[in-house]
Amino acid sequence: MLCRIVQQQLSDAEKVDKQDDSPVTVADYGAQVLVAWALSRVDPDTRLSMVAEEDSASLKDPSGAAMLQRITDIVNSVVVEAGGEPLTGDDVIALIDLGQSAGGPAGRHWVLDPIDGTRGFVGMRQYAVCLGMLQDGEVELGVLGCPNLPQDLITDEDGGAAAASRSGEAGRGCLFLAHRGAGAYAADLWDAAAPLQRIRVNDVADNSGARFMESFESRHSDHSFTGQVARLMGVTLPPLRMDSQVKYGLLSRGDASIFMRFPPPSYREKIWDHCAGFVIVEEAGGRVTDAGGARLDFSRGRWLDLDRGIVAGPPRAHAALLTAVAAAEAARAAAGAGSSGS
Repeated sequence: MLCRIVQQQLSDAEKVDKQDDSPVTVADYGAQVLVAWALSRVDPDTRLSMVAEEDSASLKDPSGAAMLQRITDIVNSVVVEAGGEPLTGDDVIALIDLGQSAGGPAGRHWVLDPIDGTRGFVGMRQYAVCLGMLQDGEVELGVLGCPNLPQDLITDEDGGAAAASRSGEAGRGCLFLAHRGAGAYAADLWDAAAPLQRIRVNDVADNSGARFMESFESRHSDHSFTGQVARLMGVTLPPLRMDSQVKYGLLSRGDASIFMRFPPPSYREKIWDHCAGFVIVEEAGGRVTDAGGARLDFSRGRWLDLDRGIVAGPPRAHAALLTAVAAAEAARAAAGAGSSGS
C-alpha cells in the first residue's frame, strides 16, 4: 500500500539519483524499512541478515534530512497501524542498513529489492516488491508483489504508463510466491483471504505462437539482439516489454513463454534483481540460466557472475533459446569479422 500511495503522489522532492543514474524514491527506502522492520520482529533475538539494494548514505548527509523525514513519516503511518511503536529517523537509517549483508554460501540471508523496476515506478509503469530467502546458498523462498499487474491475461498496454492509473481497480494487483519443493502460486495482492492458485509455465509446442518478454528500456537489455534470437526461434509475435521481475511472474503463470535479458557487457547483475523470481519460475516448472546454460548461482555474495545474459522459459523453449542465442552470437561475430576485414 505504501508503494502504491507514493507512486500516485510522486513528486521531484520524493526522488533522488544514485551514482548509477537510477532514480531512488521514498518508496524504495520505505519498503526496505518496512520489510526489515517486519522480519526483525519475527525473531528479535537474532540479527537479521539481509542483502538489499538501498543504503542510507545520502540520508545521513544534511542535504538528505527532508527525504529522511518524509520516509520516516510515511513508514510510521504503516508501523503505527500495525500496532508498532513509531520509528525515529535513526531507527529508519538502522533498518535500511540491515540490508548491507554480504550474503554468501552459508546461513540464512533475506534478499530484497524494495522497488524492482524503479524507472518503471517513476514512469507510472510496472514494478515489483521482491523478497527471496537464501539458505546455505540455495534460493528457498520467493515472493513478488506486483501492485499494477492485472490478475487476468496481460496486454501490451499493461507495460506502459497507463498501468499506475489503473492500480487499485478490481482485478489489479498480483502476488506470486513459491517455496522450494512446494510449487508456485498466484493470488490477489490486496485480499489476504483470497485463495492461492497453482501456476505453471506454458511450454508451447510451436514457437511461432510463443510470446517473448524483455526489459522495457533498451538500456537494460539489447533489444536488437533479443529480436534476432526470437526470429531465429521462429517467434512471430512482437515482444512484450515490461519493467522489473513482473516478467518472472508472467512467465510462471503462462502469459509468455520466453524471457531474455542481455545488458551491456559492463553491467554486473545483482542477486536481488532475480532471486525471488528465480525460485518462482523454477517451482512453476521453468528454467532460468545464463546464456551459456548455467543455472544462476546466488551463493557468491551480492553479485551474479554470468556468461553474457539471462534466459528463462519452460524446458522446451529454454533449450531452443540457448541454441538460438548461440546462433545469433555466431552471426554477429561473423558480421563483425566481415566488416573489419573489409
